Amino acid sequence: MEKDNPIPEQDQPSPTSKHIFILSGQSNMAGRGGVSKHHHWDGIVPPECQPHPSILRLSAKLNWELAREPLHFDIDSHKVCGVGPGMSLANAVREKLGSECVGLVPCAVGGTAIKHWARGQHLYETMVKRAKESVKSKEEIKALLWYQGESDTLSYHDAEAYKGNMERLIHNVREDLGLPSLPVIQVAIASGDGKYIEKVREAQLGINLENVVCVDAKGLALKEDHLHLTTEAQVRLGHMLADAFITGIFASSQSCCSIA
Repeated sequence: MEKDNPIPEQDQPSPTSKHIFILSGQSNMAGRGGVSKHHHWDGIVPPECQPHPSILRLSAKLNWELAREPLHFDIDSHKVCGVGPGMSLANAVREKLGSECVGLVPCAVGGTAIKHWARGQHLYETMVKRAKESVKSKEEIKALLWYQGESDTLSYHDAEAYKGNMERLIHNVREDLGLPSLPVIQVAIASGDGKYIEKVREAQLGINLENVVCVDAKGLALKEDHLHLTTEAQVRLGHMLADAFITGIFASSQSCCSIA
């Protein structure tokens, strides 16, 4: 599979703000907006996703650098990444909450089921490691953003077990980061690899834990593969995630999530 050239590593600025978001899950969080069926990204970056000096990302090498699309190019590195929801979220948060820096920690990997994110698995441990690295200078993790579940629609067993597995993941992340009230914003899937989409959606929408909210992707435009969100849909999803954070979690808690 031919891949687009990776983005050169930038100079390594350090975030001056406390608005850090962990972006995790599978391909629709990693971003496939603008990626063709021939595995080529069209390079189109909407205005809402343009880079800004106040928006940084944690690279695969654990360095802070200027954030730009595609955010997950060196994380979901075996696939071609395009536009995801992260940059539109970050720009919306920056605009609505002032000029403070937003730090994005991409962790999503396409084609992964929730079992691949269990404690002890490589993806889970890497996510926790990256989250801890992001707050070494006493910044604050504002939320874990989670968009995953399409790969758990293939079997009834996986779909039936999804709710318990997701609740366990939330508990484990909070415990391992020492953040018992870490906000989690999950996305209810709009598509899937199998026939149990509604079963997984039911699980996602039915989770009732403190500081966990769900944004519904159903109705957002899908690409011709009927699986991945279009670029425009990713922009919209980013705004939905930002609204969920600003009007819900941020407004109600104003709490700090810093790892000791």
